[in-house]
Amino acid sequence: MSTFKFVGKSLAYSIISLIGLSVLVFVLARVLPGNPARAALGPNAPPEAVQALMQQLHLNEPLYIQYWYWISGIFTGNWGLSLYTHRNVLLDVEQFFPATLELIIMAGIIDLLLAIPLGLLAGKMENTYVDNIIRVLTYIGIAIPSFVVAIFLQLIFGYGLHLFPIIGELSPGVTPPPRITGLYVIDGLLTGEFNVVVDAIWHLILPSFSLALGPLAQEARILRSAVVENKNSDFTLSEISHGLPDSIITTKYLLKPSLIPMITIYALDISSIIANAFLIEFIFNWPGISRYGLNAMLSKDLNGIIAVVMIAGVLFVIANTLVDVIIGYLDPRSREEVSD
Repeated sequence: MSTFKFVGKSLAYSIISLIGLSVLVFVLARVLPGNPARAALGPNAPPEAVQALMQQLHLNEPLYIQYWYWISGIFTGNWGLSLYTHRNVLLDVEQFFPATLELIIMAGIIDLLLAIPLGLLAGKMENTYVDNIIRVLTYIGIAIPSFVVAIFLQLIFGYGLHLFPIIGELSPGVTPPPRITGLYVIDGLLTGEFNVVVDAIWHLILPSFSLALGPLAQEARILRSAVVENKNSDFTLSEISHGLPDSIITTKYLLKPSLIPMITIYALDISSIIANAFLIEFIFNWPGISRYGLNAMLSKDLNGIIAVVMIAGVLFVIANTLVDVIIGYLDPRSREEVSD
């Protein structure tokens, strides 16, 4: 199967998944107990005001009509009224989503930068003290929840050593760059405000590492197992017997096939990073979409809840599609399996 057809098929499956997710989340949000209009206006609001708000939100209509209003509004920029912020949910997403996206991207980068060298080193030095140390550390990384890691990092590197900031995106006195993408690091680079870039990255390190530790520990162990298996395979031993340099054998014949199982798990770990962002953003007082989603849940803000869940679903689908493309490049046989 050609790369174009392979990517097209992956995107088609992703769109179908998102449509199914939208229907499921919409129905679940609507059947939750309680009256959103009453929750928004308070217990002392007159019935006429509650009824008017319900009519404004189309809550008196059948579910399929409510879904039609919602899905059609998605494409016209009307994402519904947020009962938490009392404005269009799209405006909330534009304000809060970039901070979460920046956090997730940084966590994904830390994940790959640490998982690959640790897994490769442990696999090549199988059953040595280096391998044993890495295996113990990855066991610990998998066992400890991300919110516990976040608290320990705050206590040690924030309160104790005063090396990293523990709350917010920027230090007091640092002016955010002109908004282009909403991501402070990118906007700082585009506008030449490198002091903002450095400060934003410094604020990202602790929360991003808290999100990345569990996934990178799991991926390092998977990569180690694949490296151990592949370094004793016939094709690797054949290249060694031909006298190829160790660097070429490692990068071309050992690492490339060993990355396939790790990259497959990486797509699933992205979902755990997105899910754990809800707690991490609260711990680090991070003004992102995950924290907004929790407040929306507490306020029974149906439109806000649906938007946050759909954004998480879109992020996961994008990550999964990219991983499918990468695996298709690393192992062309997987493209043929999709076509069967």
